[in-house]
Amino acid sequence: MICSHSARSIDTLPGLLATSLLISMLLGACSGAAAPTPFPTPAVHPTKFAASGAAAEPELPQTAASTVSPTPDPYRGLTIADLRSRTYGAGMIRFEPEQRVSSRFSRYLLEYPSNGLSVHGFLNLPHGEGPFPVVLVLHGYIDPDLYQTLTYTTRYADSLANEGFLVLHPNYRNYPPSDPGPNAYRVGYAVDVLNLIALIEKQAGRPGPLEYADPDSIGLFGHSMGGGIALRVIAAQAPVQAAVLYGSMSADEQLNFEKIYEWSEGQRGADELNTPASDLARISPVNYLDGIQAAVSIHHGEGDRLVPPEWSEDLCRRLTALGKTVECFSYPGEPHTFIGYGGIQLIERAVAFYQEHLGPP
Repeated sequence: MICSHSARSIDTLPGLLATSLLISMLLGACSGAAAPTPFPTPAVHPTKFAASGAAAEPELPQTAASTVSPTPDPYRGLTIADLRSRTYGAGMIRFEPEQRVSSRFSRYLLEYPSNGLSVHGFLNLPHGEGPFPVVLVLHGYIDPDLYQTLTYTTRYADSLANEGFLVLHPNYRNYPPSDPGPNAYRVGYAVDVLNLIALIEKQAGRPGPLEYADPDSIGLFGHSMGGGIALRVIAAQAPVQAAVLYGSMSADEQLNFEKIYEWSEGQRGADELNTPASDLARISPVNYLDGIQAAVSIHHGEGDRLVPPEWSEDLCRRLTALGKTVECFSYPGEPHTFIGYGGIQLIERAVAFYQEHLGPP
């Protein structure tokens, strides 16, 4: 169903991972999903991103009679170009005392600054010497009033930590106990992730939970809204080498906010849909896919009734046409959040993908 990429056989995970994850998936429902088929595509090696400062704006000509002032851009700070040009990573990540979760990894609660806001989350640190490849797990939309730090995506973070990846899971702004803050077009969430990536790079190698983090091997794992956040982050050319998009929102913000308006019965999305088309185009990652340097792995359930699988199909076609490193998988019968054997396959494929592009743990 989804457009193609390089077909390869994928070894199964250790029995412990497969058994534990399958049990957790089947608690919600049973599914007899057929095994999906990957598709082949050319590979392009991503290049290392180097952050740059914002360019100075040119001065307008002046006359003796009057001074002309440029019209302020109401979307300044929200466009992909703005996200690419700014700097990130002020402050430091602070960690709470260690919580031993299993014989394979420990968990630390964390807090870090993001544009003057306090953002919370957690870190899973594998036991061992490292250095460990880093993966940021980005959760989907949850009613903030119902959100808990150890939310549904914790199981993905734990599965990856069991395989030797150092995993960070940010809450984002507006998700307690993080501070409330501006989030037009959900750009604020991406800024929180971009700041976290910069802080990981800064604190890697220093004493603490990030001492054995590999700052040159950073990946993203985003589900639903989290997939949309990951798309914006890699479109902004963050120093990310690999991104897994799982049931992801679209790279086209027009499509996203039409769907959000529908889901919310008109309570959310109207302001974004009233944005001039030329300005919404500057905000939408879909118009900046050519600048993506990360390898991308796309996964979508054919039974998804929330986020259209066609959005992932379209993204796969676009990235393939641009010659990007991309692999795409369709999962017959799986809903928006996988509950059957597709959940096992998702993690197996994510682990193999990260091992290929981030290096083995």
